[in-house]
Amino acid sequence: MAGPFSGYFGLAPKTKNVVVAGGLTAFVFGVYFYTMRAVGGTDELQVAIDKFEEHKRRNETEPSLERKA
Repeated sequence: MAGPFSGYFGLAPKTKNVVVAGGLTAFVFGVYFYTMRAVGGTDELQVAIDKFEEHKRRNETEPSLERKA
């Protein structure tokens, strides 16, 4: 067989296993890092929480007209 895998078929079984394991490991780490980058790219929820807490803190520190009456 003359093709891109002709060198692969001539390897010893243990070497084939190492090549396959390396390829699978590279694939898994690639998917993991891609997913972490895609999911962790934006932090919209944390920004919304921070804005809410800032608004809440401002309302607690400002004296309200209802409290004075």
